[in-house]
Amino acid sequence: MSEATQLASAAGDRDPRVGLRAVAGLRRLLERLEAVQVRNARMQGWSWQEIATELGVSRQAVHKKHGRA
Repeated sequence: MSEATQLASAAGDRDPRVGLRAVAGLRRLLERLEAVQVRNARMQGWSWQEIATELGVSRQAVHKKHGRA
């Protein structure tokens, strides 16, 4: 089972401690995945606006978060 699948399953656990830890893990995984995809998009010549549109955020927000990488 993949990390994402394990975390998603644990996020629904009845024990809040298990569920909250899984939610935190999913958040970290999501941040890593977003960074990878933003890098991929930039390497393919996408503008900050195009990336922002796909993420549903402002151009300024995505540039502030990923622009220094």
